[in-house]
Amino acid sequence: MKHPRHFLKLDDLSQAELLEVLELSMRPELPPLLAGKGVALVFEKPSARTRHSVEMAAVQLGAHPSVTRADEIQLGQREEIADVARTFGCFYSMVGLRVFWHQTLLDYASASPVPTINLLSDRSHPLQALADILTMAQQWGIAPHDMPDGFAGRSVAYVGDPNNVAKSLALACAMLGIEFRLSCPKGYTFPEEDIATILPVAKVNGVASWEALDPKEVVAGADVVYTDVWASMGQEAQTDQRRADFAGYTVTAELMELAAPEAIFLHCLPAHRGEEVADEVLEGRQSRVWRQVENRMHTARGLMAWLQGGSQA
Repeated sequence: MKHPRHFLKLDDLSQAELLEVLELSMRPELPPLLAGKGVALVFEKPSARTRHSVEMAAVQLGAHPSVTRADEIQLGQREEIADVARTFGCFYSMVGLRVFWHQTLLDYASASPVPTINLLSDRSHPLQALADILTMAQQWGIAPHDMPDGFAGRSVAYVGDPNNVAKSLALACAMLGIEFRLSCPKGYTFPEEDIATILPVAKVNGVASWEALDPKEVVAGADVVYTDVWASMGQEAQTDQRRADFAGYTVTAELMELAAPEAIFLHCLPAHRGEEVADEVLEGRQSRVWRQVENRMHTARGLMAWLQGGSQA
């Protein structure tokens, strides 16, 4: 039996395949490649943008999206993860999962007869990274056939918690020749295994990926300034401590002034206004967060089309 392609982390795609997905994502419409088929979406975590963007992407490809909550199947508790994967494989052409633990995705994909898509895990958020890259490409007028050369000299400054979003973004930048800069407090950084993945890819593509404590240092001259909440879902008990640790890491209008003259601001949302980002930045002229939101749908559509038919879609 032929094993399906899964999308659990960004480097499950080669650079060439990543560009194919971006090219499909840029098309205003695609053939109904999933007409008469189903796409299952499993959510252990609540979702706004992920659920609705992927549902609409499936509909645009002609599929019927079916959403299942965690309490309905209780992966690994009420039923073995592998048994659920084989069951869903009887009905659906692909399955997306938004989970607490990345291991759940690995266990599911290892038994799934159809493509498995990571809608978010504790280690990775590759769909968000696709939308981030598409937003940058649109901003700078770079077509997929001009990538990665079109990104030469560009830089992204990420200020705040080096979470799953930051890890996927750093890897995307490394794969496409964009310099990635991280600013976070002492004691917060990428795990060694992620650094060991990101740095060699960045080196191969001729760019740097580096870290500094001072937000001003990483933002200086950057083309993109990016942040996310300081306490993600599942870290609510750490909220007060993280607020104290990340004091001084708010993206303010004053910090944005240090970036490149035409720099843009990105945030994967939801935002805690006045904490990781000032309201005037989120709603300001440099903000592209709503385009980012819309691009979640376009890149989900492009990815699913690619998983269904590859570059021949």
